[in-house]
Amino acid sequence: MTKKILKFEYEKETKNSVRYQEIPEPGQAPVLGTLYVQKWFATDSKVLEITIEKKD
Repeated sequence: MTKKILKFEYEKETKNSVRYQEIPEPGQAPVLGTLYVQKWFATDSKVLEITIEKKD
C-alpha cells in the first residue's frame, strides 16, 4: 500500500462547485490535476488536502 497526501489550492468557482488545482511536489507531475468540490462542502476553503491510498 502506498499513501500520498495531495495539496490543492483554490482556482475558481463554477455554478455549483469550486475548482482546485493540485500543487505537485517539486520535480513531480500532478497525480490528479484539477479537482471539483461541491460548494456546500468546500465553503470558503482556499487549500485542501486529500489522502489517496493505492492498494497493491
